[in-house]
Amino acid sequence: MRADLSPAQLVNLIRRGRLGMVYLFYGPDDFQIERVLGLIRETLIPESAMDFNLQTFYGDKSTNPADIIDSARSFPFMASNRLIIVRRTEEISASALEAFLPYLDNPVESTCLIFITSRTDFKTRFYKRIRSMGGSVNFRQPYDNQVVPWIKRMAKELGLTISEEACVYLQGIVGSRLREINSELEKLSLRHGTGKIGVEEVKGLAIYSRVYTIFELMDQISLRQPSESISVLSRYMEEEGKDAVFGLMGMLNRQIRLIMRAKSIAGEGGQVAGKLGVPPFLAKKIVQQSQHWSLESLENALDLLYRADGRLKSGARPRLVLENLVLSF
Repeated sequence: MRADLSPAQLVNLIRRGRLGMVYLFYGPDDFQIERVLGLIRETLIPESAMDFNLQTFYGDKSTNPADIIDSARSFPFMASNRLIIVRRTEEISASALEAFLPYLDNPVESTCLIFITSRTDFKTRFYKRIRSMGGSVNFRQPYDNQVVPWIKRMAKELGLTISEEACVYLQGIVGSRLREINSELEKLSLRHGTGKIGVEEVKGLAIYSRVYTIFELMDQISLRQPSESISVLSRYMEEEGKDAVFGLMGMLNRQIRLIMRAKSIAGEGGQVAGKLGVPPFLAKKIVQQSQHWSLESLENALDLLYRADGRLKSGARPRLVLENLVLSF
């Protein structure tokens, strides 16, 4: 059984002109998925022929595989290739997915067919077949030690020259969320152009960015200041909009886990700054915040976050959910 490709391996194939005919994109890193899809579109189809040779389907229980297969078997028009994207593959019934197997056995050379799914079951023939073809690509969240090299690559694409220390500092502020990191790099590019980026430039950015807000919010929550906490939250929502709610949830989750880890390390008599894996200024802030929490209250906070996440995903109003969450903390 072939191993899954990484996004970097797939990008390498694209740039070498060795893109395959069928792929399965899965995993939680939707930012990387969209970046790779964009590169495939740009590489495979001229802009002038995009409308004729790019088609996107959205899976559901009524999806007819024959429609997708007919499109995949169509010849390209005014171009050498076609690109067919099937989003929400997990919503297509198991029996319907079986109908793709004959096409997978004999795919059309001029078509690149990409299935995107949030859930996979490699015990089933459809998913197993694509993996055996070498077409499964796992877009997992990067490990902490992979983030700094990624920051360097992204900065280079933006024309930035960024130091190793600045990369580490940026990761310490934002964490490992690639979409957020990319947003901060774009801000750096707008502010400094092609100039050199060091720790001081990243510090200056943090003061005005959303990532700084999380420390203000956690300070007020840690000090049990409900009105001040709601004030910071309101400012964040006004500046970033309701679409940024899940980013804030992720930042709160990370911050609480860091506080929990700091408290645990301190309880064992260890040096917190060296073991948290964040820049010293952040370690100091986290240690200060940890003094206002018990391990029991931190565990309760994680449970509250889990429940709030469920309410948000079920369609509850984001602002009310977040305000209730902050007050519950």
